[in-house]
Amino acid sequence: MIVAICGPPGAGKTTVATRVRARLEADGIPVQVIHSDDFSSRTYEQLAERVAAAPEPGVTLVDGTFYRRAWQTRFRTLGDVRFVLMSASLESCLERNRRRADSIDEQGVHVVYREFDEPDVDLEIDTDRCGLDDAADRIAAAIEGWLE
Repeated sequence: MIVAICGPPGAGKTTVATRVRARLEADGIPVQVIHSDDFSSRTYEQLAERVAAAPEPGVTLVDGTFYRRAWQTRFRTLGDVRFVLMSASLESCLERNRRRADSIDEQGVHVVYREFDEPDVDLEIDTDRCGLDDAADRIAAAIEGWLE
């Protein structure tokens, strides 16, 4: 199963993906995490290639904005794919981005936030209303349910 954790920069995707991995592995579920930040060019092409080559069984967690419909559509062709949307207010995303060691240009946050083409999602979590630990718990529980 492939779980794409998407949303604007600063919504908590990478932090939550790491926590979900720990929870699933504690339950004996093999997990691979692939971060979009690990690629400097052709990001979504490289993500798709890496995911397509991921070992089975288990869960492949992918975190990235996926703000363009074409990227979402491409990932849906890779097999059993679920999308989890992490959302937050623009103000929260900007503030969290400022605190990151590897922050992106604020204009980039504005562009992604403004142009975000929301995918059809299997789960949506607003991290302004739900803490990151709670978000990780909810996503891990959803994944375990999807695996049944």
